[in-house]
Amino acid sequence: MQNEPLPRNLAFLCSYHSSIAAVCRRLGINRQQFNKYLSGQSWPSRRNMRRICDFFGVSEDELLMEHRHFAEIVGLKHRLPIAHASSEILAHIEDLYRGSGDLGRYVGYYFRYFYSFGHAGKIIRGLVAIYEKNGRYYWRSIERLRSNGRYGVEISKCSGTVLLLGDRIFVLEYETLLKSSITQVILYQSYRTSPTYLIGIQTGMPLLRGRKPAASIVLLEYLGQSIDHRKALNSCGLFDDTDAAIDASIRSMIVNRIEPERFVLETEDA
Repeated sequence: MQNEPLPRNLAFLCSYHSSIAAVCRRLGINRQQFNKYLSGQSWPSRRNMRRICDFFGVSEDELLMEHRHFAEIVGLKHRLPIAHASSEILAHIEDLYRGSGDLGRYVGYYFRYFYSFGHAGKIIRGLVAIYEKNGRYYWRSIERLRSNGRYGVEISKCSGTVLLLGDRIFVLEYETLLKSSITQVILYQSYRTSPTYLIGIQTGMPLLRGRKPAASIVLLEYLGQSIDHRKALNSCGLFDDTDAAIDASIRSMIVNRIEPERFVLETEDA
């Protein structure tokens, strides 16, 4: 029995778990008895063999195979779910990209305006870049929030992808440092040669003050394809909703109102 492949194959299966003791607890087999299987001193009963095979997801014939072949089969079984899940996710993304329209004329820099999710009554002006790489379009944004507290300036950076679907621009961005939040932005297309404003709705949540999901009107103001980055970043921040630094027309366009007959947050007709 010492030369049988069972002990080595059992030990190999246990290596995918935190400990042999944990395996024994989940199998409901006495640790001392299981050690005899691992050492080759004893052979599992029919009942215990069935229990072991069901737990590890192998057949009895596989468990008794020569170890090299057994290790190849088990390794493949453990890799397949990850590879399958990854390819399925990529297939969904590829489907969306194939259906996306040309976003070339939206490439450039924008100021992004919306009412803050975490600072009541305050307007955030951030900086956004839409850019193209290998025929696909991407998004980067930065928010630079001045604070009077001892921690100084709060910085939030996001990256994401941009798609043109069903006559609307969709952005899915994530916070790049903590990776703790995802924001979806839906914008109206602009039919002007140069898009002065893009307006829409975004969902999100405050990063530092609470975890309640929220939605707001969002506006992008086109700056051009080449800008003074330092000057633009210095213009970003957190502003009172009466601050003259934010143009009055922009302030009026990003107010969040739900009229009694509407029931949901909507943008004004573009």
